[in-house]
Amino acid sequence: MPTTRPRHQITETPAVAHAIDQAAQRWPGEPRSKLLLRLLDAGRDALEQNDHHVNEARREAIMASSGKYSDAFGPNYLDELRQDWPA
Repeated sequence: MPTTRPRHQITETPAVAHAIDQAAQRWPGEPRSKLLLRLLDAGRDALEQNDHHVNEARREAIMASSGKYSDAFGPNYLDELRQDWPA
């Protein structure tokens, strides 16, 4: 089928065959080419979900430490630090 989009070729190595076989258990009756597309979608979803969890954990850590060390730096801390910087 003609297309202007890039095409990708995947060799069904043992690892790829295993992944497709696993996908076939989840989505029975689908052709192997369709299972590859489903695997791509599932992988993308898993990566996005993982990114979301990582970002959420980072945000929670920031919020948990927010304001806990305010006494570590005086009101003129940055001005005093910058006195040593070249102009």
